[in-house]
Amino acid sequence: MAELQLSTKHLLGIKYLNQDDLQLIFETADSFKEVINRPIKKVPSLRDITIANLFFENSTRTRISFELAEKRLSADVVNFSSSASSVKKGETLLDTVNNILSMKVDMVVMRHPAPGAASFLSNHIDANIINAGDGTHEHPTQALLDAFSIRDHFGELKGLKVAIIGDIVHSRVALSNIFCLGKLGAEVMVCGPPTLIPKHIESLGVKVSYSVREAMEWCDVANVLRIQLERQDIKFFPSLREYTQYFGIDLPLLNSLKSPVVIMHPGPINRGVELSSEVADSDQSIILEQVENGVAVRMAVLYLLAAPRSRSMMGT
Repeated sequence: MAELQLSTKHLLGIKYLNQDDLQLIFETADSFKEVINRPIKKVPSLRDITIANLFFENSTRTRISFELAEKRLSADVVNFSSSASSVKKGETLLDTVNNILSMKVDMVVMRHPAPGAASFLSNHIDANIINAGDGTHEHPTQALLDAFSIRDHFGELKGLKVAIIGDIVHSRVALSNIFCLGKLGAEVMVCGPPTLIPKHIESLGVKVSYSVREAMEWCDVANVLRIQLERQDIKFFPSLREYTQYFGIDLPLLNSLKSPVVIMHPGPINRGVELSSEVADSDQSIILEQVENGVAVRMAVLYLLAAPRSRSMMGT
């Protein structure tokens, strides 16, 4: 694989990447997708790199996907969970990370409930930082795997219409997707109840709809988000039943559309709320492809960010 690298030392958010970065990540992910479908799925690309996974919020899919990507690249992996650490005793984020870095960690993958936590870290420590989700701010690798999955299906994103449907106001996935899709030339519409659409979101260059049928008739791809009840301290709609009635996507709706729409979801799916099981498991769904592509895309990001460090270790 060519010795190429990104324009940035860290992956803090999609807004810090340029179009060349995105294309390089996708081309590198293409190569790694071939690797993970071979009988022997490991390559020695990061065998001298130690990566710490710091998850200050619960995560299953993202944490496992990163860990699998790291092990496929032969990196040494350290897993950290705040629920079983000194964070519970009052240790600060910087103290926690400095303690881990004293173990000679080269890269840090971090999920944190505070927006800007990954950026804060990047200003204080030397390791490469990958933002695995910071509060309601960004989740860059999810947006990259979503865009990569669309590219896999359609060939390119330029000119495609993508509707992001659901809880936009609490979603870091939505913001990263808006940035990523815009840089790749896709048109974006957000759709949901007025209480779950941020004010002035049109300033990001997106359309807004409060009708799920209108959004589904308009789009080529629907990226459906779950209702993030854990981030809501007040009621944003009367009930889940009412939300499903007005914004849920079921098979009758899907079958009534004039053109087929590709269905995506970052997971976990609240089946029977934002998507019916029939839609989630239908031929139009690429949700399982997203999961597979997540490993390849995260391998690409890890490889590209570590490339300068790997070369310096080899004295080149």
